[in-house]
Amino acid sequence: MRKFLMIAASLGALSAYGCKTETASTPSPAPVPASETSTPTITKAAEKDTAPTPQEAKEFLENAEAEIVELNEYASRVYWVNANFITEDTSWLASKVGAEGAKLSTRLANEAKRFNDLDLPADMARKMDRLKRGSNFPAPETEGAAEELSKIMTNLDNTYGKGKFTYKSKNPEFAYLYENNEDGVLSLGALSDIIAKSRDPEELKTVWEGWRKVSPPMKKSYTRMVEIINEGSQELGFADAGMLWRAGYDMDGEAFSAEADRLWGQVKPLYDQLHCYVRAELNTHYGDDVVPANGPIRADLLGNMWGQSWGNIYDLVAPADAGEGVDITALLEENEYDQIKMVETAEAFFTSMGFEPLPDTFWTRSLITKPRDREVMCHASAWDIDDKEDIRIKMCTKINGEDFSTVHHELGHNFYQRAYKDQPVFYKDGANDGFHEAIGDMIALSITPNYLVEIGLMNEEDIPGAEEDIALLMRQALDKVAFLPFGIMIDQWRWKVFSGEYSPSEYNDGWWELREKYQGLKPPTSRSSDDFDPGAKYHIPGNTPYMRYFLAHILQFQFHKSACEMSGFDGPLHRCSVYGNKDVGEKFNAMMEMGSSKPWPDALEAFTGTRDMDGSAVLEYFAPLMTYLEAENKGRTCGW
Repeated sequence: MRKFLMIAASLGALSAYGCKTETASTPSPAPVPASETSTPTITKAAEKDTAPTPQEAKEFLENAEAEIVELNEYASRVYWVNANFITEDTSWLASKVGAEGAKLSTRLANEAKRFNDLDLPADMARKMDRLKRGSNFPAPETEGAAEELSKIMTNLDNTYGKGKFTYKSKNPEFAYLYENNEDGVLSLGALSDIIAKSRDPEELKTVWEGWRKVSPPMKKSYTRMVEIINEGSQELGFADAGMLWRAGYDMDGEAFSAEADRLWGQVKPLYDQLHCYVRAELNTHYGDDVVPANGPIRADLLGNMWGQSWGNIYDLVAPADAGEGVDITALLEENEYDQIKMVETAEAFFTSMGFEPLPDTFWTRSLITKPRDREVMCHASAWDIDDKEDIRIKMCTKINGEDFSTVHHELGHNFYQRAYKDQPVFYKDGANDGFHEAIGDMIALSITPNYLVEIGLMNEEDIPGAEEDIALLMRQALDKVAFLPFGIMIDQWRWKVFSGEYSPSEYNDGWWELREKYQGLKPPTSRSSDDFDPGAKYHIPGNTPYMRYFLAHILQFQFHKSACEMSGFDGPLHRCSVYGNKDVGEKFNAMMEMGSSKPWPDALEAFTGTRDMDGSAVLEYFAPLMTYLEAENKGRTCGW
């Protein structure tokens, strides 16, 4: 969701990673943000010629916090309505409040510069720094820039949300998509079903290319948006917006780039082996004409619209004689789970660890199933409306294993939001944005066979034996490991766009350059500079920084390993579940309560005992699978 916290992630959505993707009303009369009602004292202070004092800095921060708090709730409600009722009117409201937030962010960031030379106490200095960095999408002070930026961002978001493609499948398996839909106009959810289930390479290519027709109209607006936020970033003292983003990790921007590369280097050998194995299995299924034995893999063949997670093609790459693993989708269907029951089950995991239940308003105000009567933004997201107790999710939940994991992820955001609710508004955020994404995913790693037995989804006699671990780990790796290079390349692309290394005419070529470099994937059809394939991924038009998801895929395993050690578990990491462990829950909550009040290494140390992010837990978790993959790939030419 969009909030106007004066932090680096202020305009980003706290969303589930995009795959895996009660109605509110505008108060009448709507509250007027403080920025429209009066000229605050901080503006007068900023106009003084005399040297500022620590007391003035303290008053400035207090007044800034009051303005931010007032606008946050107002803006959150507007954005909630727009995401749940996508109309011209709600888009106008979202654009208007976006401009108000951009102006507030820009003004406060610039006024904070007055205190640059003061030697402030550590807490005040940290608040001032976060204020000066403003939002990830700062508008310059130029007249009309904030309004233009907000309009562009709202339109990009809504263009994606309304995207559709007309296609009539001849496969009877997809007949359900055309009930009461004779024209065959399909939304992303329906198109994603075809990508997930079809094994016809021509159909996959058509649907893959069809969804990407939604994005070329975005390119001109996106280019203009880049110009605006780069100008705003430069006014704040950063070379470009990419340097602004990287400054949000309690280290120099170049140092953070090096840190991300270090983490990727740790886990890349595992991905390389998985890619080699999957390519060989797809070659066996489709033949050389569709999947050559060497080189990149076609991106449309991997069961996901963006090729970011590959779990939907498990049937094509399942290890021989390794057992079936656990089909959670089938278990949910057999046990007659509905969407509400899925969310209740995820909540019960957190309460089993000692967390308080979700408030009643969560259940009356969240959107958990897709409405039939209106356009909504279906991409899963967690919302904190009032920075207190009004937490919600918005998700067009499907009854399958993927969304069962996703609801755990989204509630992780909600429980984290509530944990830091008593922090000042400057610190109502994760220790870094990767922490926020990792919380729920760490819980999802505890969705083990033993956990499924404990909650009654599975019978004890059906728990797979150790001989089926390869199947269990392969299912996990197709989602978790396959995602890692996608997670790091999205913002690599944006940083190059922001810096000018990729000009608008090179946007699409640059996108595929990085997708091949990191993922070893290629498009199924020729792409041109007129295409804008990045815009077909929500987080680009939705303007959500993506490095958080890569970091989360490192941190969740690091958190999981520490939690399992705390619980006294003695066994392989992939069999460990911390369901019901209140000691782990207490320590986990203590870290979450810190919000972003301390540098992220402090928060990491509070839970794990170390100050360094580390990919070694990923390798330990998947160690048996790595041994299997290396044996299977013996004699093959890996890489691309």
